[in-house]
Order: sequence, then structure tokens, then C-alpha cells
Amino acid sequence: MSAPAPLRLRPLEIGDLLDETFRMYRRHFVLFAGISIALSIPLAVLSGGYAAFAEGLLQTASGGAGNPAAFEGAILSFSVGLLLTLVFVPFSYSALTYAACESALGRTVTAGGMLSGVLRRYFQLLGYWLLIGLMFSVGICLFPLWTWIGVGWVAVVPAMFIENIGLAAAMGRSWRLVEGRWWRTFFIVFLMLVVFYITRIALTAFIYAAQQLLNLAISSYLVLTISSAADTIVAALVNPVPQIAMVLIYFDLRVRREALDLFQIAQRVRSPLPSS
Repeated sequence: MSAPAPLRLRPLEIGDLLDETFRMYRRHFVLFAGISIALSIPLAVLSGGYAAFAEGLLQTASGGAGNPAAFEGAILSFSVGLLLTLVFVPFSYSALTYAACESALGRTVTAGGMLSGVLRRYFQLLGYWLLIGLMFSVGICLFPLWTWIGVGWVAVVPAMFIENIGLAAAMGRSWRLVEGRWWRTFFIVFLMLVVFYITRIALTAFIYAAQQLLNLAISSYLVLTISSAADTIVAALVNPVPQIAMVLIYFDLRVRREALDLFQIAQRVRSPLPSS
């Protein structure tokens, strides 16, 4: 299988960046959708642990003293599910970014290569995403500060993969790339999130409408199972969009600050012509 063509670097206006995001997704749909769906399956299974925990709490509350065995089982299910979710965080939030980086560079992405790429930076990626999660869970009063920092770190994960640098260096690198272009980057990220949520809401509404029709024909339990699986697939199909956009934002920032597009052109000019 031939390697995909590398991304043609150029300054991207906001509309161009959105268009290029969906163009890259369409061009490598099987790759991105396959990775996202494969990653969503373990998370869907883990959600069963949280459901069991909630059920155990309800049983305890409705039964007075409750059923200690059921409650302990629910606590165990919740604890194991939470631990596995934390272990899975770097893959959930970085595997698609790795695939987008490799595709933008014109390299063939394989499952083994993706797994190896994430594992090489596993603990740094885990620390980064836990830090982001902690920031936004500390308090709503600090939301403007977390937004300011979050936009400044928008290129951290792409920088780690493409430039092969550590977490601290990637944070500084992202901050320098965004410097002087914070508002523009914020608007792009905000617009991309709006598109992401509108798309997801629209697809979820379609699933809800289908669910109401199915309720007339089959059992409610089977309908709930089908709708839950469909919702997981819809989320998996939409999730690549913001991660691809982050990679394109990274390249756009480098083009504008470092003229990376001119370097790419120079590399092509210097490369030898194929023999006839």
C-alpha cells in the first residue's frame, strides 16, 4: 500500500482550516473512523461499571440498611472501571492525533505504529490529559484562566509526536507558537467545538427519532441496547474532527511563524527527479 500524500502546507484561513479538517477526514475516513470506533468499544464496556455503581447506590438507598454485598460489588466495579478509564486516557485522546500527524506527514499509519507511538509518550500524555482534566474540574470561577492556558497548549500533543519532544518542551513550544495569535486560535477552537457539538446533537436527534419508531415494533430493552450502541458509534465517528483540527492548527501556526510551507517547497525542489 502506497503512503498517503503529505499535507500541502500553506497559511489557512479559518474557513480553509475547517474545510481541510473535513477533507482530511474524508480522505482517511476508514483510518480515523476505525481507530475511533475501536477505542470507543472499551470505553462503552467500562461504562457498565459506572452503571453498576449507580444501581448499587439505588439499591442501598431503597433498602434502608441495603445489601452490603451488592454495594461492595458496585464499589469494586466502579473502582476497576475508573482505573481502566485512567489507563486508557492517553489512547482515547491521543491515538487519533498521532494518526492525523502521520497522515499529514505523508506516512502510512498502522495499528502497531499507532500503538507504539502512543506508548512511547504514554506517561507524558497521561500526565498532560490528567492536568487538563484537573484544571477544568477545580472550579468554574477559574474557567477564563483555564481557557487562556488551554488555548496556549492547543499544539502540545502534535508537537510531542511530530517534533519528538517531551511534555515540558512541548508545552513551551505550543505556548510560543500561539503567542501573538491567541484570539485567532481561540476563535478557531471555539468554532470547531461548535461544529463538533452541532454535528453530534444532530446525529443524536436522528437516533432518538429512530428509537421512537423502533419502540412501536420491538421491546424497549432491545431498543435501549440498539440506541446505546448507535450513540457510541455516532460519538466515535464525530470524535476525530477536533483532533484532526488540532494537528492542522499546529501546522498553520508553524507556517505563519516559521514559514514551514517555504521549507516544504525547498525540500521538494532539492529532491531528485525520478529517472525516466
